[in-house]
Amino acid sequence: MNPAVLTPPGAGERFDADRLRRTVVAFRDAVREHAPRINRLNVYPVPDGDTGTNMARTLDAVVAELDQAGPDIEPTCQAISHGSLMGARGNSGVILSQILRGLVGRLSRTASSTATEVAEALSEASVAAYTAVLKPIEGTILTVIREASEAAKASAATGSGLGATLRAARDAGRRALDATPDLLPVLKDAGVVDAGGAGFLLLLDAALNVVDGEPIPTPADSIGGDAVDEPLPAMTMALMAPDRHGETSVADLRYEVMYFLYIDDDKIEAFRSEWDRIGDSIVVVGGDGLWNCHVHTNDIGAAIEAAIDLGGRPKQIRVTDLFEEVAERHLADDAARAVAGLPAVTTAVVAVCSGGGLEELFGQLGVQGVVTGGQTLNPSTAELLAAVEAVNAQQVIVLPNNKNIIPVAEQLSSLTSKQVRVVPTRSMPEALAALVVYDPEADVDENASSMKSSTQAMVTGEVTRAVRNSSSDVGSVTTGDWIGLVRGDGIVAIHETLDGAAVALLALLVDESHEIVTVIEGIDATASATSVIEDWLSIERPGVQVEWHRGGQPLYPYLFGVE
Repeated sequence: MNPAVLTPPGAGERFDADRLRRTVVAFRDAVREHAPRINRLNVYPVPDGDTGTNMARTLDAVVAELDQAGPDIEPTCQAISHGSLMGARGNSGVILSQILRGLVGRLSRTASSTATEVAEALSEASVAAYTAVLKPIEGTILTVIREASEAAKASAATGSGLGATLRAARDAGRRALDATPDLLPVLKDAGVVDAGGAGFLLLLDAALNVVDGEPIPTPADSIGGDAVDEPLPAMTMALMAPDRHGETSVADLRYEVMYFLYIDDDKIEAFRSEWDRIGDSIVVVGGDGLWNCHVHTNDIGAAIEAAIDLGGRPKQIRVTDLFEEVAERHLADDAARAVAGLPAVTTAVVAVCSGGGLEELFGQLGVQGVVTGGQTLNPSTAELLAAVEAVNAQQVIVLPNNKNIIPVAEQLSSLTSKQVRVVPTRSMPEALAALVVYDPEADVDENASSMKSSTQAMVTGEVTRAVRNSSSDVGSVTTGDWIGLVRGDGIVAIHETLDGAAVALLALLVDESHEIVTVIEGIDATASATSVIEDWLSIERPGVQVEWHRGGQPLYPYLFGVE
């Protein structure tokens, strides 16, 4: 008997490290190509970033990690797992990272996988995705991967080969995607399907391209061509369903908070529960003491304190104002944006800041390199060094704008051939004072001297909200109190209202000897508090000139600089 007759077609096919690597690269390229189309089609007026862009940037991190990894299956899978966890961007990127980690967790067990083992890997990816989400919602990417994985297992169980199994998964995933509007009313109302699911299907398309040479669909093929007014797949973030906390819809939650959390694994459920109390769109993925965490909330401080109170250490905290964030800021690659179109100068400036308004203002004052950071968000030496190398000058001034960042900045001069000087600014108002006297055509030492002198002439203060009970030289502090702080003196004012704390702080900072007051409004500044501050300054300190800036910084509604 001819043994070939007994061997199902394709049964001998294997999915090895080389095919896995080529699939991931093809997947990244496909998501890049599809990203602009997906980004244009948002169900919600308050997007959690841009789905396609976040997925593409997550995959960029994976491919970069692969480029440094050995060719065998174990280092390949480790690179995909680590790269996706550390590089995840936005809600969609975090979900995608968990899918990839679940997938390679199974594939890493053998040098090459059969159709059955690939189906099992897809199943583990589905389980991982559901596990990551605090409140799984059907009609999203979760549904698409689950139905795709179930079809793959059924196909492999009949003896189908690798290509046929992947095709069964892809076809079932497409049917599931088409049905998402029937499961999620917000999709039906908008006449669209889930974009996270559409992005995931590109992974199966990429695998089929590698295994069977099947072409990957173009954006015109897969999401409706140029007929923008027709029902098309659009962004519906996997966790942005109409869930509610009291009367607040998830679409009313203003801030996206993301960070890496170092915490014991046995505390992660308590952490998730605490986040569930303050927010939505919650995704927490990782393990072995390191977790990638994402939430939508109206309480930034509580989102961070939840980790600290459980003994965790949040790192690389990113806060996005979803109401103000514009698509262009997501679409630009950070490194490319830093380098593009910079004029040659004698001395360039790199500044650390958090807030779109401050970034724009710094740019107007001649800053060539902006590194995201500030209170609770301290950039690494590598991030600062990359900005120093990117500016178009051999002499560089660095403005840390936070006392915790100054020691990191001071390491830069030994790591680059450029001449670097640190002007030890501890706040954004100090940075503005320094930039007023910055001369791009003067040498670095001349600039450093004049900028330091300018900052030393400024007194700064800030208003924020207490996140825990405490004590101070001016009285007891209760969680929720508004407090005024002065650099070096700590808490100097406590009040139950934002405007009350701001005015109390200004009364201590500004006297008749001062000439200029700079006010930088954060994302939590209010029109009523701003009006009170304006009135107080005009009545109580009529001789000072007041300069107003919309900084957009989180956590600190008002920053003051007094000269």
